[in-house]
Amino acid sequence: MGSSVLGISAFYHDSAAALVQDGEIVAAAQEERFSRKKHDPRFPRNAINYCLEEAFIEPDELDAVVFYDHPLLTLDRVVRSLAAAAPRGEELWAQAARSTLGRNVFVAKYVRHALNADVPVLFTEHHASHAASAFYPSPFERAAILTLDGVGEWATTTIGRGDGADLRILKEIAYPHSLGLLYSAFTYFCGFKVNSGEYKLMGLAPYGRPVYADLIRERLVHVLPDGSFRLDTDYFGYLDSPVMTNERFAELFGGPARQPESRITRREMDLAASIQKVTEEVVVACARHARALTDLPDLVLAGGVALNCVANGILLREKVFDRIWIQPAAGDAGGALGAALLAAHTRFGSERRMNPTGRDMQKGSYLGPAYSTAEVQAFLDRGRYPYRRVSADERATTVAAALAEGKVVGYVAGRMEFGPRALGARSILGDPRRAETQVAMNLKIKYRESFRPFAPSVLAEKVSQYFELHEESPYMLLVAPVREDRQLPMSPPSVHQADDDMLEVVRQARSDIPAVTHVDYSARIQTVHPDDKPDYHALIAEFERLTGYGVIVNTSFNVRGEPIVCTPQDAYRCFMRTEMDVLVLEDCILWKDEQPAVANDDSWKEEYELD
Repeated sequence: MGSSVLGISAFYHDSAAALVQDGEIVAAAQEERFSRKKHDPRFPRNAINYCLEEAFIEPDELDAVVFYDHPLLTLDRVVRSLAAAAPRGEELWAQAARSTLGRNVFVAKYVRHALNADVPVLFTEHHASHAASAFYPSPFERAAILTLDGVGEWATTTIGRGDGADLRILKEIAYPHSLGLLYSAFTYFCGFKVNSGEYKLMGLAPYGRPVYADLIRERLVHVLPDGSFRLDTDYFGYLDSPVMTNERFAELFGGPARQPESRITRREMDLAASIQKVTEEVVVACARHARALTDLPDLVLAGGVALNCVANGILLREKVFDRIWIQPAAGDAGGALGAALLAAHTRFGSERRMNPTGRDMQKGSYLGPAYSTAEVQAFLDRGRYPYRRVSADERATTVAAALAEGKVVGYVAGRMEFGPRALGARSILGDPRRAETQVAMNLKIKYRESFRPFAPSVLAEKVSQYFELHEESPYMLLVAPVREDRQLPMSPPSVHQADDDMLEVVRQARSDIPAVTHVDYSARIQTVHPDDKPDYHALIAEFERLTGYGVIVNTSFNVRGEPIVCTPQDAYRCFMRTEMDVLVLEDCILWKDEQPAVANDDSWKEEYELD
């Protein structure tokens, strides 16, 4: 029998667990989905239990548990960095010591105690975990590897090479020089939360102009001809304080950081556009060096910066590499998967299997728990919630018809997605043809800023009919323009349109699929292949039969501040607290107007971190 390896990431943010058997991914999930605490950093007990159950094994049957980074190297970085900053940094030291000198250093003991098993505990390096998560599931026999994030132990950026089961890191950039921390500094300065608000900054960027890009290049980051870069650390606070930027940074950009939840001004829009442009340039420069260093035609990407789908789209269009593949759980959660894969292939000698179809081995990233119709019905019957049981064909026709009528549908079907994107298993769906869909779904269902765009799920075989994209994008990690012949002329936003909703801009129809077209005519695309998600493909195909459009709106099934739903109970609760019209729980369909009333108060909102 082959090896069984459990990978875990924990104690920073987005803790997760992943189970790999004989080199094959069996299960993976983030702890937040079970604990209902967004970006939960705690030891992933629930995620581990799920993975073991999915594999039908007990903890003492594991060949190893692999932690996604090396705590002693992290301790070395923290101590050296704070010593260099002394006598400043006392507050940061007090904060860091709790995790770095506490749980992290004693991970092995912690794991064995939590599992109640004397299992071998191994450690990888943070960026090796990222690299493994990107290379091993990819469809490439050989590939260049690029990882970029905030910081691991010391590394912030690495270039590597994968060949079969062999993986090597060839070059790295070390802390404090970090593209991820640079982007997070602007996230913080624009009033969003670090490690979760980066998506907001990326979504805000198209509303602005990159007027600060030259200033960023001149003062903050110096990019060398080989793609490496250095930051001027005099402008940043993260070396010796708990905040990302300092007074010099504020002086550079005309005043203090925006307060969270306050009005978004033209400055924030332009700052977002500027740092996004510089980030794209650095990513492309690093990729060019990776191509030169490895002389390979294919590239794989991981690390938090690899979730910047706009930069990924630019990289694809620049044709630095012939093909690219991005790990869908590119952030720290994916480190659990990479740690397990790395040990499976390099420590236990598992053969690296390739998909005979030429596609990847990530299984659509549908690696989380699923719930049977019997389980769903038991929950609904117990709560006396009215529903209708349908066949698979009826489900597709009923949901497609509801979407075509402008209804918003919560959709729970099959195994939950691994990674930050909902991919049609835990999704909220809408009609892309209606200009009002974006504002309505943001304000009445997601309870978030109205400027944030929604993604299209499109039939994989029809993607080029709607977008300037001729490759698959199964994990919603590529941005591409809407086809020019579908675009509609737009009035440019005036300088005075600077309120935080920007409704006048958002409500303009930008194409014949306005709900998934951002203000710069771009879209963050998910291509849906029948091999990955046959029920979801069938639903979109039925929508196309009814409307002539093989594309629908897809956003994650959650409200602002809440993790994506996991269980039928999570889904029903979210459904009843928002203005969704229809809920699909596997083969059961529920209509809002048939459900019993819920208490008409806002006390439930206290449970959500409305950041």
